[in-house]
Amino acid sequence: MNEKLRDLILTDIAAVLLGLILSGLLMLFLDKNPIQAYSVLFTSVLNDKYTFAEIFVKATPLIFTALAFAFTFKANLFNIGAQGQFYIGAIISVAMSLFLGDSIPRGLALIIIFALTIVGGALWGGLIGLAKARFKANEFLVSMMSTYVALAIMNYLLRTKLLETKMEYPQTDPLNPSVWLPIFIPGTRLHIGFILAVVVAIGIWVLLYKTPIGYRIRVVGMNPDAARLAGISASKLYVIAFMISGGLAAMAGFTEVNGVQHMLVQGFNTDIGPAGLGIAILANANPIGIIFASILFGALKVGGTIMGQMSGIPASIIEIMQGFVMIFVIMSYFVRNEIDVRREKRKLRKVVGQ
Repeated sequence: MNEKLRDLILTDIAAVLLGLILSGLLMLFLDKNPIQAYSVLFTSVLNDKYTFAEIFVKATPLIFTALAFAFTFKANLFNIGAQGQFYIGAIISVAMSLFLGDSIPRGLALIIIFALTIVGGALWGGLIGLAKARFKANEFLVSMMSTYVALAIMNYLLRTKLLETKMEYPQTDPLNPSVWLPIFIPGTRLHIGFILAVVVAIGIWVLLYKTPIGYRIRVVGMNPDAARLAGISASKLYVIAFMISGGLAAMAGFTEVNGVQHMLVQGFNTDIGPAGLGIAILANANPIGIIFASILFGALKVGGTIMGQMSGIPASIIEIMQGFVMIFVIMSYFVRNEIDVRREKRKLRKVVGQ
């Protein structure tokens, strides 16, 4: 095991444990037994088929939003707008699903909806990349602010063009079952979107590490000046990276709308984007690692909910627990970076000393 992989594993384990320990201390203030609560958390997810499958249901959109952040991160770009791109994907997905209904065969309908969702997310993300390439705008701020624009668009449509027939609540009509993603484990909500997420993650790994464009993206991320001298257009790759990233986040909207919600409701899944960022950092932006990190967070979400129900712990504590884990995961990135810097300095001193 190389040193960087060892550091990644150790810091990630420490981040999760510290988050759970701090949450346990909060439980003590509520006169709750944290050991008993955590035993419920870890055993509940294995109690039955439905609960276990829910882990992968929760992990599915997280894989996509984590990949969205990780992909641009490889080009040393920061896509903080995955939440907005997720909303754009959800809007297009639900609009096309309502439009098509059962007018065409199920497989063809889902392919069309999926393709248009990706295109919409890619165009939305591409605007951020274009602002970076053309005007040298700060992609962190532009992508973050684009989330509020996407949210405003979704809220507007849910109160006008997409408003349900009774016109009582800011949500759409339920989708026709013909455009639902198929369930592949009967008796659960686990749909083929999870398989799609795993396949896409593997495909992104291949794209980044086995193709010329992936190599160029990583070179631009490591050293833009060297890339420019080598004839690689950083500006063009900024747009491409954000288009792919936007398409990935939009896929999360497709799987949530057509696989789980079967409608679009105002204010749903508000933490998909931020959670994806933390998961990407937990996996060190490795697409394959993102699969397992997303499953871990899916288990925390499902187990935390059941823990609250069975142990009488307030829902706010469950959210705080997830927040603590996320904070320590982000901090672990900077810890690993500091360890790498000190390691390189020691190696340099040895070379100079020789």
